[in-house]
Amino acid sequence: MILDVNDLSMRFDTKTVFQDINFHLEKGSMTALLGPNGTGKTTLIKILMGMLTPTDGSYNFSSDVKLGYVPQFRNIDSEYPLSIRAFVGLNAPLFKTKKVKDQIDHKLVETHLDPIKDTRMGEASGGQKQRAYLAQALLDNPNMIILDEATASLDPAAKEELMGLIKHLNQEHKITVLLVTHDIPLAKKYMTDYLYLNKGSIRQGKMSEFKEDFE
Repeated sequence: MILDVNDLSMRFDTKTVFQDINFHLEKGSMTALLGPNGTGKTTLIKILMGMLTPTDGSYNFSSDVKLGYVPQFRNIDSEYPLSIRAFVGLNAPLFKTKKVKDQIDHKLVETHLDPIKDTRMGEASGGQKQRAYLAQALLDNPNMIILDEATASLDPAAKEELMGLIKHLNQEHKITVLLVTHDIPLAKKYMTDYLYLNKGSIRQGKMSEFKEDFE
């Protein structure tokens, strides 16, 4: 098991976001975190990332966990000067040894960015930018990745390429995946498990059996 969540509750003043939620994630699993807008998915992710303290309950990662995070696509100004390679390297030490440079190059190859590594981030497509965020997260060699709406705003081809990469990372490197998404067809195609957060409680199951439509 890589994550165990016990009786987790979160309240802001008088508003209860969720109460006494329990779930666990197995090492190497691929889980979609689903639910309508405003049900607390982002709040839950912020708690797991250590950015918020829950009101009650606890969560425990396995002792060997190394967490990577890929945010929702953020619009980068078209004048943004850094190349894709330099942008990915922002997550590396300032003084870049040959080993670090080799690692950056390896991640660029793995995320299919090597042919365009000298392109400025401001000129890259949405899918290329999102893969650069993924490459950045991979520099720390995580064994679990949280993707927060990482496929939102991407065109269908870019979504498929990103999710194909995520599946590759899961199968080849045994990286555990937690994907926050509203895209049920995409989740059904690539994820094996789901967490459905709604009305303050959570349900866990197999993605192939997910029936609830909340669009």
